[in-house]
Amino acid sequence: MSELVIVRHGETEWSLSGQHTGTTDIPLTPRGEEQGRKLLDNIGEHDFAKVLSSPRQRARRTAELAGIEDFEVDDDLVEWNYGDIEGMTTKDYVAQREAAGLPDWDMWDDGAPNGETAAEVGARVDRVLARLRPVLDDGGDVLVVAHSHLLCVLVARWLGLPASAGRGFILDAAHRSVLTFKRETPVVKYWNVPPTH
Repeated sequence: MSELVIVRHGETEWSLSGQHTGTTDIPLTPRGEEQGRKLLDNIGEHDFAKVLSSPRQRARRTAELAGIEDFEVDDDLVEWNYGDIEGMTTKDYVAQREAAGLPDWDMWDDGAPNGETAAEVGARVDRVLARLRPVLDDGGDVLVVAHSHLLCVLVARWLGLPASAGRGFILDAAHRSVLTFKRETPVVKYWNVPPTH
C-alpha cells in the first residue's frame, strides 16, 4: 500500500524552548541541520511520487539538507497561526491569563487568541489530503515536511477524527511518521520515530 510519510522539521531554538512558532520564520539550529542531513537515511529507500513542504525556511531547509531537490511548497502546510501567543510558551500564556483572572484556556478547544482554531487548521489539512489522495490512490508514496501541531491535526483528519483530536499526538523535531491504509482504511503505521544519531 502507498505511504504518506510525514516529517517534522529539524530542531530550532524555539522548538527547544517550547515557544509557539507559527508565523515567525526561524532557522534550524546546527543540530537541526544535522538532523536534516540524516533524513533520507532514516526514511530508507523511497521513490516519492510527490514531496510537499511548508514554505517556512525550517521545513524547506530540512528537505534541502536531506538532498530532496524536487519538492513543492504548499502554503496550506504552514504551522498553526498562534496569533497573540506567537513566541510564548503555553506555560507562560496560561500564567499570564491566571494573573489577569481570565478563565482556563486550551488551544485545541479555544483556538489561538487572534489566530487560528483547530477547525481552521483542519480545513487547510483537508485541502492538502484531498490533493494527495489521487497520488496515494495510484500507489505513489508521498513525503510531507512541515510542523508539529499542523501534522498532529493532519493525522487526526487522516483517521477521520475532528481536528481537535490532534491533541492526542506528539511529534518531536526531526521525527517522522508513516500513514498508510489497511484494507483501504486510513491507519497509522508508525508514529514519532526518532532520528538516528
